[in-house]
Amino acid sequence: MSKIDVSIVIPTKNAGPLLDRVLQAVFEQKTEYVYEVICVDSGSKDETLDIIRKYPCRLFQIPPEEFGHGKTRNYGAAQGTGTFIVFITQDALPAADTWLQNFIDAMKLDERIAGGFGIHYPYPDCNLLDVRDLANHFKGFGETNTVYFLEDRERYEREEGYRHFLAFFSDNNACLRRSVWEKYPYEDVNFAEDQFWARKMIELGYGKVYCPYAPVYHSHNYKLTTYFARYYDEHKGLYELHGYENARHWTALPGMLYRQVRGDCAYIRHLEIPKRKKIYWAFYSLMRNFDRFWGGYMGGKYHTYSPAKQRFLDRHISQQYKQRKA
Repeated sequence: MSKIDVSIVIPTKNAGPLLDRVLQAVFEQKTEYVYEVICVDSGSKDETLDIIRKYPCRLFQIPPEEFGHGKTRNYGAAQGTGTFIVFITQDALPAADTWLQNFIDAMKLDERIAGGFGIHYPYPDCNLLDVRDLANHFKGFGETNTVYFLEDRERYEREEGYRHFLAFFSDNNACLRRSVWEKYPYEDVNFAEDQFWARKMIELGYGKVYCPYAPVYHSHNYKLTTYFARYYDEHKGLYELHGYENARHWTALPGMLYRQVRGDCAYIRHLEIPKRKKIYWAFYSLMRNFDRFWGGYMGGKYHTYSPAKQRFLDRHISQQYKQRKA
């Protein structure tokens, strides 16, 4: 039996037909590395299992109540033997047939690299504000393979933005060195398991690599009604991770909302789209950023609430809570 170089782990649940395209792209990779594909399904009721069985995947099934972002990925990784562990999500479509080759090549740049993450491209139907934000976000990490270490501890302690930058990691499209993961597996947390892990690795002296040559398509067009819950959950995680709050007091939120919407409108104004589309996207910016700042504020203040209020808010707002209960 050939030695396995890479274990690709994909958690699934009700993935829909997009999973077929994801797995097809995974199995069409042009690479010198020997890889296995491990799918961990947590109670799919749609065609997900039939799609997985079309391909030479190793399928493991767990009860829905056993799912956890960190522990399910740990479970999947533990079923494999690859020197490297690649995590992608069920809706992250490799955008090149050299995705895997380039990812592992980047990991081999330095033996001190614990993990790496690749660029995300927007799907063709992605909304125009997210197209802009995705491009700007990943551009900030470099134009070529770039390795990051914690080189200025004083700055790290002092500067919140620097801490966020070094801890950013996305297991929508990530690679981990198994020898490091075995010592330091993911924590069993409700949100941001990837960034908790990356922060720990950076603080322990390991490096991370950003690989723009390992692209996936990954974006979402959520309904406006879902963003409040998503930002609430996101900022709960950001507080646990960094102690970050988007505002100290709610009175700062209207000004934050105004500045963000004004910037979005300036961007929209210069786009070559019909006027009615510009009006639509301006309204979209207002509604989504309202959810962003107010939902984020409530999530960031979660630690200050009484246990009874925390339970109430989680039941009525949190998507993570509803997914666990489902």
